[in-house]
Amino acid sequence: MEVQRFLLTIDAINVRVGKAAAWLIIGLMTLVCAEVFKRYILNMPTAWIFDASNMLYGSLFMLAGAYALAQNAHVRGDFIYSSLRPRTQAALDLLLYILFFLPGIAALIYAGYDYAALSWRIGEHSTVTAEGPPIYYFKTVIPVAGALVMLQGLAEIVRCIVCLRTGEWPRRLHDVEEIDVVAEQLAQSQYVDVEAREAAIERAQDIERAARQRGLKGEEET
Repeated sequence: MEVQRFLLTIDAINVRVGKAAAWLIIGLMTLVCAEVFKRYILNMPTAWIFDASNMLYGSLFMLAGAYALAQNAHVRGDFIYSSLRPRTQAALDLLLYILFFLPGIAALIYAGYDYAALSWRIGEHSTVTAEGPPIYYFKTVIPVAGALVMLQGLAEIVRCIVCLRTGEWPRRLHDVEEIDVVAEQLAQSQYVDVEAREAAIERAQDIERAARQRGLKGEEET
């Protein structure tokens, strides 16, 4: 129970960070729309919006990495992987985490920290314009995102060890997925009868389970 609580706590941290980072999409969309309007309607392009858009997108991309790992959403060779037994999956994952994940993310955190620290020391700004936006905030996201991915990776390593011992994957904190949205939309439809709705949801769930065999074992809904 203590191990399961530890895993779900780390899942919850990164799910919340991922959901908070998703709000950056609103800022990114606002900047892009404003620039399109100014450039093509007013003929008054703004140079710094390009950098700001890149920084918002980059921050969203990096901060969502731990969230994707927590949701078991990273791309893998499912055709081969999903046919393996849970213990074989866990052994393979554990080997790859130790050989590649831990050294790679540790290097990212170390290099990202130096990269961000230098940027803060010199008060780095974008050079696109004479008074470009500051980018030391953006570079700080690199080690922070790396630390979150490392934290989630440690939880995934513990999951592998538990699976090797028990033969089953531990529960994972479940977030809303496309299948949930489909089910909600079908439930509110006035033109689909109950039998057809249940059949459509069941088929969609079968597809989802086949595509993400590992992640759906014993998930816990938020």
